[in-house]
Amino acid sequence: MGQAPREWTIVANLVLADAEREYEIDLLVLIPGAGVVVVEVKAGSVAVDDEGRWRQHTAYGEKVIDPVGQVTRAKYAARTYVESDPRWSRGRLRWGHAIVVPHSSFDDDFALPDCPRSLVHDRDDMGDLVARLRDSLAGDRTSPVPTERDCDQIVEILRGRNLPLRDVVALAAEREDRTERLTEEQAMILDVTRLLNRVEIRGGAGSGKTSLALAQVRSLAAGRADRPSQRVALLCYSIGLASLFKRVTQIWRHNHRPAFVGTYEDFARYLGVTDFGDRENISFWENELPATMRELVAELPPGRRFDSIIVDEAQDFADDWWLPLLGALRDQETGGLFVYSDENQRVFPRFGRPPVQLVPLVLDHNLRNTKQIADVFAPLTPIRMRCRGGDGPEVTFVPCSADEAVDVADDQIDPLLDEGWRPEDVALITTGKRHPEQAWRQELDGQDGYWACYWDAAQVFYGHVLGFKGLERRVVVLCVNESATHDRAREKLYVGLSRATDRLIVVGDPAVIREMGGQEVAKRLGL
Repeated sequence: MGQAPREWTIVANLVLADAEREYEIDLLVLIPGAGVVVVEVKAGSVAVDDEGRWRQHTAYGEKVIDPVGQVTRAKYAARTYVESDPRWSRGRLRWGHAIVVPHSSFDDDFALPDCPRSLVHDRDDMGDLVARLRDSLAGDRTSPVPTERDCDQIVEILRGRNLPLRDVVALAAEREDRTERLTEEQAMILDVTRLLNRVEIRGGAGSGKTSLALAQVRSLAAGRADRPSQRVALLCYSIGLASLFKRVTQIWRHNHRPAFVGTYEDFARYLGVTDFGDRENISFWENELPATMRELVAELPPGRRFDSIIVDEAQDFADDWWLPLLGALRDQETGGLFVYSDENQRVFPRFGRPPVQLVPLVLDHNLRNTKQIADVFAPLTPIRMRCRGGDGPEVTFVPCSADEAVDVADDQIDPLLDEGWRPEDVALITTGKRHPEQAWRQELDGQDGYWACYWDAAQVFYGHVLGFKGLERRVVVLCVNESATHDRAREKLYVGLSRATDRLIVVGDPAVIREMGGQEVAKRLGL
């Protein structure tokens, strides 16, 4: 068919199937302005005997064949398949069929009741096959001929519809299932902490601190044969992380749940604080509020105290915040205090340490991020981490000025959805000014309503690195929308780079990112 005009489309070796049988089409020829021809090719010596039976003789022997029935059935099957597709709206077009016997010769006056000579093309017809196939369609004067667009649509339909593509979400889910299992190292730490009451678990981003903290809460609350169940409090600083804790623990069995779960502010309310004054007043939050809480915790009845307190992202806590926590323990000398921290994620301008001796334990495996993502922020981690998160796509860097960063970051969302990611998989987080979508939602719905959006499967989440610590998304667009570096810039970049589990896109000014993260991070981003 090398002689076919450029506007013709030829589909070879097409297989169709319906509920009854399978059909094989050697050639499907789409001819704009003429019609669609289904072609059956029979090699070797093909002849028709005195009884009207078609016979084919090849190197493998002789057999009875039915090329007319075969090609006719295949034509009707292909036509039905196309016309039943929801994308097809043109109705019945002109379809025909043909038999090609390239090695055999038929008389010019050959004819069978179901097969005139015009439908059979032998070896002497090969030089004029294009014209013969076009002419074979001329007998049908009732059906419309296809346009080039019709032919293109038929080809598209024959490719199938709603095909399962490489599913990025399925790949991410499989990797997530693998990394969520506690490692031997983490299981050992849980066993160790069972014998210790005052412990600090340190680890870099992605080391599974939050998962381990939740596992420890459940273990302490449930108790064991050699240890009674405990009344446990689970705290953090971030509203977003606290919402995660609440959502996870509320589906646990009642005797596995913590007695308290929330932010430090929630804990103040638990003690009885009602007036939080000016939220911008640093002195209130770091001095006055803890002093008030110490007074209230002294009056806390035994039934509202705790056997153990677990604090995640503990580097966010100020010095004076720890005293009310210790005061809420039933036994302030031996009560449990379990602290999970990463000093390199200290993004707030405050410093604090519990005023008691803690046994340090270290997590040095990255379980959350793909190797490609973990490699980018590896120079920022407090210790050298061993990546166990598996492979994923390369990290993408999109250069632009800080003023353009939000718009450029927005432009990344639709292509990610086109890749197959769902809105619930994607977060856009900024390092500088809040994204307008975040600011609007916080103003409209308040903090609680805004964080409820984090769980909305129909929405991409818009946040800021300061509120995203301890959280993650399968896909993160990190928008570095700062024109100059500020205090804790390195720590903010570290947090931002480590939030994606599977796919990371970084948008910003290369010079600013180089200043924030250093030359090694810049190099790994390809700057």
